[in-house]
Amino acid sequence: MNYRERLKDKKRIVIKIGSSSLTHEETGRLNLPKLEVLTRELCDLRNQGKDVILVSSGAIATGVAALGMKEKPKELKVKQACAAVGQARLMMIYQKLFSEYNQPSAQILMTKNTMVNNINRMNARNTFQELLNLGVIPIVNENDSISTYEIQTLEKFGDNDTLSAVVAALVQADLLILLSDIDGLFTDDPNTNPDAQFIDTVENLDDKLMNMGKSTSRSKVGTGGMATKLTAASIASAAGVDMIIANGKDFHVIHKIIEGRKYGTLFISQPREEFYLIDIIDKLL
Repeated sequence: MNYRERLKDKKRIVIKIGSSSLTHEETGRLNLPKLEVLTRELCDLRNQGKDVILVSSGAIATGVAALGMKEKPKELKVKQACAAVGQARLMMIYQKLFSEYNQPSAQILMTKNTMVNNINRMNARNTFQELLNLGVIPIVNENDSISTYEIQTLEKFGDNDTLSAVVAALVQADLLILLSDIDGLFTDDPNTNPDAQFIDTVENLDDKLMNMGKSTSRSKVGTGGMATKLTAASIASAAGVDMIIANGKDFHVIHKIIEGRKYGTLFISQPREEFYLIDIIDKLL
């Protein structure tokens, strides 16, 4: 079966962008030309009649740069302050760029309580659905300025990797695309092992593959390694969502993926008959 070919038919797509894909490596400041390409790619997906949700990291990194800090702070309250400054600036830039294509966007900030509380989870699902019905692109992030779950448990939430999978399951997406600083899944860490082999397609995400997850993020601003991406893949797969891990160095890769071209590692979903999102969240957080 040509799994790549069926990507053209995906109707509801969640795209997660890591901090390292949004910023200049040398300074940690936002890479504006890349953001322009990103918004253009997402608007074109909307023009094709597809639902699009963007899960965007970068609030803390943007705040750090805006406040003139030399490096990412270690103290929790300083990180939260940076997130408060950075999230507002990040959304301002997104809305300005999307408005150039007459594309409405919206901000959704989530915490663990959004998902574990039955009423909040239902309200979140309804909000997403109504925004998509209205042709809006929701932009999602963890509410770092008040929540400590992602900031303190990075190995669990992993720079929005897991959050994007939870969102994809919540909205019953067809496809989740994780864009970061890695090309996809390899048999070993390609940064240290030149013999590592690239894995194009994963049809069964078994324990052997899950154990291959290592902390492979090389970025100063990102936090998610391969382990968090494999966790995201396991959630997406159980929820019936195909997933791709690809390199976010060039955001033109988005339309190439949707065209069925071979970029990144494709994880084929294996939906579970009894999939309870609340149970998944409790185990993770």
